[in-house]
Amino acid sequence: MSHLSRRAALRLTAGLAIGGALAGCGRSGDTAAASGSAQKVDASPATGTVNVWAAQGDADVLGKVVEPFKKANPGLVVKTTLIPNGEYYTKLQAAIASGRGPDIAQFFPESQAQFLDSSTLRAVPDGLVDPGSFFSSLWDAGVVGDVAYTVPWYAYTYALVYRSDLAKKAGAQAPKKWEEMTPFLKALQGAGAAHGLGADIGWDIFNGQDVAMYAWQAGGSLLSSGNSGSDGAKWTLDSPQLVDALKYNASFFTEGTADPSGPTFLDAQPYFVSGKTAAMITGPWVIGQLDAVAKQKGWTASHVGTAPLPAGAGGSVSFSAGGSWGVLAGSGNADASWKLVRYLATAGTQVAQYKAYGSLPAVISAWDDSAIKGQPLLDAFFTQLKNTRAFPQVGTWQQVATRLGKEMEAVAKGKETAEKAAANIQAYAESVGTGTT
Repeated sequence: MSHLSRRAALRLTAGLAIGGALAGCGRSGDTAAASGSAQKVDASPATGTVNVWAAQGDADVLGKVVEPFKKANPGLVVKTTLIPNGEYYTKLQAAIASGRGPDIAQFFPESQAQFLDSSTLRAVPDGLVDPGSFFSSLWDAGVVGDVAYTVPWYAYTYALVYRSDLAKKAGAQAPKKWEEMTPFLKALQGAGAAHGLGADIGWDIFNGQDVAMYAWQAGGSLLSSGNSGSDGAKWTLDSPQLVDALKYNASFFTEGTADPSGPTFLDAQPYFVSGKTAAMITGPWVIGQLDAVAKQKGWTASHVGTAPLPAGAGGSVSFSAGGSWGVLAGSGNADASWKLVRYLATAGTQVAQYKAYGSLPAVISAWDDSAIKGQPLLDAFFTQLKNTRAFPQVGTWQQVATRLGKEMEAVAKGKETAEKAAANIQAYAESVGTGTT
């Protein structure tokens, strides 16, 4: 089980100094019914002690956000432990293995699959929350075999962020289809950018997530069952759609719109502001950070545009990510723990979390709050969140995604064909399996 890297810390803690207008899509009938237990959690006061572990970042203000809940439940003591992002999963895994884990732990929908089983987490009690109140793919990310193990807390996804001033100068519109992407990026270069796209060159698990996203856009899937590792699901990574995804990503480099030597993830925003690059495929947190990078208030409003991701044959699809909560199987106070999770999953609490830190709510109705509504640069993320998928809920996904990133590099640098890379990925995935029996 890998720990979160420095890049993961930045991606998984969407500290946004912004407002946003997002709305969500409804649940499908099948997944909306997914639950895990006949146990009910009543409305009586929570009592005793609840230990909460969370990653530093968006959880830094958690004490302030849960204060009303503590006042309404005077017999409850909430002890919160914040752990550096880069150490979080490692420490949590060790604590669980030793039987000294917390009652409640924070998880990340894009990388929580290895925890989703009854030996680690308790099933979400029937009726605790309404699954349809969340963005559907975020709820789906916590469901395995029709059992829900986590409850969403905040949300983010990827969209296209570009230099609107350069696009205006070039007379170019944001691309809506794959085939429009390279002409758009070249137009930005013609308007003054050194490279059109600041493509991430970490060639690691995050690039693997990107190529998975492109495979969805091409109309493909990663597992024979969609994203669940149950019922004998098999990896489907040597597909024509994954080949198309690898070729699509490589085209940015072969067409000269992206530089294989940079930027790194941490350099992406300075490159973008300086004009070394003119577009990023990234999350919503950058919107609130670019003024500071530019050292100019209002720079973002006059220089930046956003758009949903260009669509391949399978449409404009991105991945769902964010934060979630789970109650550990070894919790000594599950009743109070679930009552706290229920409180954290209400629209009002998630609006309070947004006001305190800027984390985008996972509860759809929270986006109607006046504190969040009406930020035009988040419209694209609103649109994209309605068309997202969860990464495979299997224990080996992070290993497979890391291999995807490395094969992606070989294709982008012309060292391997996309077909060979897809075959290599499939063989590797089959060798590690899905981590399920």
